[in-house]
Amino acid sequence: MKNITHCVRCGTCCLKGGPVLHHEDKKLLRGGLVRYEHLVTIRRGEPVYNPLRGGLEQASREIVKVAGKGEDWSCRFYNEKDVSCAVYEHRFLECRLLKCWDTADIMRVIGRGTILRGDVINRGDPIMSVIETHEKECPACEMETLITAAAAGGGDRKILSRLSEIVGKDISMRSYAVSELGLKAEYEPFIFGRPLSKLMNDRGLAVLTQLEKQV
Repeated sequence: MKNITHCVRCGTCCLKGGPVLHHEDKKLLRGGLVRYEHLVTIRRGEPVYNPLRGGLEQASREIVKVAGKGEDWSCRFYNEKDVSCAVYEHRFLECRLLKCWDTADIMRVIGRGTILRGDVINRGDPIMSVIETHEKECPACEMETLITAAAAGGGDRKILSRLSEIVGKDISMRSYAVSELGLKAEYEPFIFGRPLSKLMNDRGLAVLTQLEKQV
């Protein structure tokens, strides 16, 4: 196989997932090239792939990144048919630095200078107080601990009850933001992160997602 020494725009990196946003990328949001519906938040405590260590671990802080396509994590700006990027001329910091033949540059910025939701939401926006309440009432760290215990075969009623309680609050707060605050449904993954019922389903706890129908 021929060694790669420059970008041939094969799309391999795009298919592995969208980039994490850094402060330098805020100008793309301000310029309207990227919008909230293009993003997803990985909350502190949620499982996330760490490229520096080469494995899954709990996120040590909040991460805002480009969302995938449906159930797929491949970057939503990547067009597989045309092998093209919709924002190539104004691509994100991580995309500009990533060179598959030499990862030194991208490794230097991973986990550094990344943004939080509050960095790109207008000051005084009431949704910030909802986000803060959601973080307190539906903590991702506790959720991960409970999911891990349940996935390990723990049928403890207290664990299941607490999972039901947190999932119920998660559903309720998302519904409130959409119906009462006028939040666009497509902004939900950015504002609240991934639905907690989906996190359980991804861990093989599909039966527990029935709790959603009980709240």
